[in-house]
Amino acid sequence: MSTTGVFRRITLGIAFAGLVSGGAWAQAQDPTPQQQDVQQDKKDIRSDKKDLNRDRADRNADQRDINKDKRDVRSDRKDIRQDNRDIRNDKQDLAKDNRDIRKDSKDLNHDRADRNADQRDINHDKTELAKDDAKFGANSTQAQADRKDLRQDKKDRRQDVRDIRKDARKK
Repeated sequence: MSTTGVFRRITLGIAFAGLVSGGAWAQAQDPTPQQQDVQQDKKDIRSDKKDLNRDRADRNADQRDINKDKRDVRSDRKDIRQDNRDIRNDKQDLAKDNRDIRKDSKDLNHDRADRNADQRDINHDKTELAKDDAKFGANSTQAQADRKDLRQDKKDRRQDVRDIRKDARKK
């Protein structure tokens, strides 16, 4: 081969390499609109991935909140059922208590009536005793019987007063 042929080949190779490298440099310096779109799309994709990760975390937190709320609702329903049971039992207890109060009130009224009757008996026995003392003397059998009746009536009255106080304390 001749030197001119080699020299020509080398010159052509250098020219071609310069042309190719110049084209590559030109593309790197001035991006085309298509390349800008690709770069922007890559940025958008990265941003979207970040948003998706944040959204996924938010969704998971929301799901945890929903599950907790469901547990709370179940617990609240259970509490409501128990409260309703307690209310029913309280109503029954209240009805029983009202019956007991009415019964105690009747008992108290009966005790008062007994006390008043015993007081009338005491007053009657006192007058009888006074009459018998005047008529037969203080040591007569009638006077002794009247004193015995008077003591028994006073005893009955004291017991009735105790019953009244006891019943009044129950209320």
